[in-house]
Amino acid sequence: MAVPVAFFAVFFAYPVAAIVARGLKTDGAWRLGRIGEVLAQSDVRHVLWFTSWQALASTALTLLVALPGAYVFARFDFPGKQLLRAVVTVPFVLPTVVVGTAFLALVGRGGLLDELWGVRLDTTVWAILLAHVFFNYAVVVRTVGGLWAQLDPRQEEAARMLGASRLRAWRQVTLPALAPAVAAAALMVFLFTFTSFGVVQILGGPTFSTLEVEIYRQTSQLFDLSTAAVLTMVQFAAVVAILAVHAWTVRRRETALRLVDAATTARRPRGAGQWALLAGVLGTVLVLLVLPLAVLVQRSLGASGFGYYRALADEDGGAFLVPPIEAIGNSLQYAVAATAIAVVIGALAATALTRRDAGRFVRGFDALLMLPLGVSAVTVGFGFLIALDEPPLDLRSSWILVPLAQALVGVPFVVRTVLPVLRAVDGRLREAAAVLGASPWRVWREVDLPMVRRALLVAAGFAFAVSLGEFGATVFIARPDNPTLPVAVARLLGRPGDMNYGQAMALSTILMLVCAVALVVLERLRTDRSGEF
Repeated sequence: MAVPVAFFAVFFAYPVAAIVARGLKTDGAWRLGRIGEVLAQSDVRHVLWFTSWQALASTALTLLVALPGAYVFARFDFPGKQLLRAVVTVPFVLPTVVVGTAFLALVGRGGLLDELWGVRLDTTVWAILLAHVFFNYAVVVRTVGGLWAQLDPRQEEAARMLGASRLRAWRQVTLPALAPAVAAAALMVFLFTFTSFGVVQILGGPTFSTLEVEIYRQTSQLFDLSTAAVLTMVQFAAVVAILAVHAWTVRRRETALRLVDAATTARRPRGAGQWALLAGVLGTVLVLLVLPLAVLVQRSLGASGFGYYRALADEDGGAFLVPPIEAIGNSLQYAVAATAIAVVIGALAATALTRRDAGRFVRGFDALLMLPLGVSAVTVGFGFLIALDEPPLDLRSSWILVPLAQALVGVPFVVRTVLPVLRAVDGRLREAAAVLGASPWRVWREVDLPMVRRALLVAAGFAFAVSLGEFGATVFIARPDNPTLPVAVARLLGRPGDMNYGQAMALSTILMLVCAVALVVLERLRTDRSGEF
């Protein structure tokens, strides 16, 4: 645990604590009264209210739309199911900047709906809600569908034979068993939407602002670190509460159910109703998930074919010191380095968490590993600039700063992917190897590693995808001569002109394709124990 604890202490806890202290301390004295002053401001209360209710609305809407899809993937077997599973998962691994750009091309000024019917949603909350459903659809399908596929259908059939209607059997038998998974999925969706940044930044404009967007505005535009510090503390407290409830629901799901092999529960649809349900889910996927991405690709081509793509190689004297196309190479290099860091840190943490003699501190660290997914990435990025500016940790001019920030987001995915597989390894195998004289390192290399190798590859793929799209922290620490793809897209969208808009669409399409390719590779490597998030 020494290396993971040191990594999170230096590159997560220290930067966050530094920026909070910078905002709440004056001449060495804490200004705790500033907390009440900030929370008493009407515009801050409005941000808190909007952040909370849009997260609740996004969560409810996502569950409503995605639960039928979870049932279809769990209980139906049909041609193209694996391909459709990959298509459904693509939005989740996309950077939020790409999601916002895709919906801007669909519902924004000059978008598809504007051209066809004169309808614009980019200035309404509906654009944000729909984009959140687009992004989190796979969370519900994977989390709930993964458990639903392993529930024994004979329990519901027995209830039907005893006289219960189909609805009553589902409500009294299946729903209670699914409740922990539904709750866990809802909490994860709420967490992602509560801390939403890229989507709201692009689609919300000046009208709508979440806590994360407001922290960014207070930090980078108004330079009001005290207000940003208070908002960071509020968001941190909310995230800790959400993760605590999520950990409780996950433990319920792991200990309260008897599961069967998922391969034995899926069958071909029967009857007109089931085929209609399958058709409805396919239509939802096409309209909600595929259409925005297709419009994004179409807008990137424009009327001149690949003109926007060719323009990416031109020298730029405004927002970029280098041609925008160099952001592709920068992002790939940063993502590879971040993936290597995340795999090493995550694998060490997962290995420590599987030890039977792990103490309370180690078990508690499991929950803390999820904090980077919810704590303000903007705070982490700006904290890097404030905290890591003195020897021996003066990294402000070092290229490693960006991969370190990206790795913080990748480590939770590595742990969540590798940990179930390591826990499934029979401890007697390790004991036998140790009795025969193998060192702990050799035991891990020859017993654990062969079983966990595929899970590590899957974890590396997820870490690569999320590192590639990290935006909240990178926007602060990426140098102007080495922009990443998400930062380049945001800068282009912030400049007027059709050429800048088209180039943003082109870069977003490239980023989407790279993430999609990474996901296809993941689906080929996926195992039953490492395939769900």
